[in-house]
Amino acid sequence: MDPISQGSLGAVLAQSGSNPAKIKAATLLGCFGGLAPDLDVFIFSPTDPLLFLEFHRQFTHSLVFIPIGALLVATVLHRLLGKGLRFRESYLFCLLGYATHGLLDTCTTYGTQLLWPFTSARFAWNNVSIIDPLFTLPILALVIVGVYRKQPWFGRAAFSWAVCYLLIGVFQRDRAIAAGYELAAERGHDPIRLEAKPGFANLILWKVVYETQDRFFVDGVRVELENKFFPGDSAEKLNLDKHFTWLDPTSQQARDVERFRWFSNSYLAIDPTKPDRVIDVRYSVVPNEIDALWAIDLDRNKPDDAHIDWIALRKTDSAQTQRWWRMLTE
Repeated sequence: MDPISQGSLGAVLAQSGSNPAKIKAATLLGCFGGLAPDLDVFIFSPTDPLLFLEFHRQFTHSLVFIPIGALLVATVLHRLLGKGLRFRESYLFCLLGYATHGLLDTCTTYGTQLLWPFTSARFAWNNVSIIDPLFTLPILALVIVGVYRKQPWFGRAAFSWAVCYLLIGVFQRDRAIAAGYELAAERGHDPIRLEAKPGFANLILWKVVYETQDRFFVDGVRVELENKFFPGDSAEKLNLDKHFTWLDPTSQQARDVERFRWFSNSYLAIDPTKPDRVIDVRYSVVPNEIDALWAIDLDRNKPDDAHIDWIALRKTDSAQTQRWWRMLTE
């Protein structure tokens, strides 16, 4: 999730395990522990555009790395922030903060290598948006009040809110999945697989993505007492033998396609407007649209050892925002 959410949740759990005399130091150490795993964003290559995909949310986010990562954070910050604390206390607060990060990221849709190095599988529970003020702001407010009042129970209340909100997300996700199967059945489709992902900053409007033999379908559903459907678009699934007959399977571009396939959990389609562009259909600003946030471009004129081009398409205009808002409220 966003840094404010990660830092706040790390601070909350550390604050919950402190006492009034140590609450300020505990909160700060937990906060930085909660932020530290995202230092992996500095792992990138100027020549390999997909390297960052392989390392973001990898070892720094795995369960087995938690005690190691916490030790590194505590070693750096104990003298700066741990006044009045023994090192083992600083380590404990950093450990509590660090432990929240990978698990919270796994609740989002991006995918986290939670069980690295035993598997490179990317786990995504799809029960909260990467940015959700209804999740974050109460936590942030309570942790600040907890420090001001020197009362750890504010942190415990904030942690309880976080758990309850994430459980509501699981409930809503399962309802969205059921609604997605209902919509697919009305079309006469028997999905090979179907997932529901929370829309931006809420647990009401969901994006449903399902796969058939040769296409991906995306739809929006507003999950309330009475579900409301927003039928959407579809895109043709990537088939290298059909769409890129010129691609040498031993070339670097072919290997990069497989790396992108792993990252996207095989939700790859051909861009309807650019035949040499491969898109990840899982994400879009408006839930029922195929308007990818990222893609890769292939080029038949590149040498065999050249990488693909990574394309970031994260754009939001007023028209998209209005369509999203109407779907959420009308």
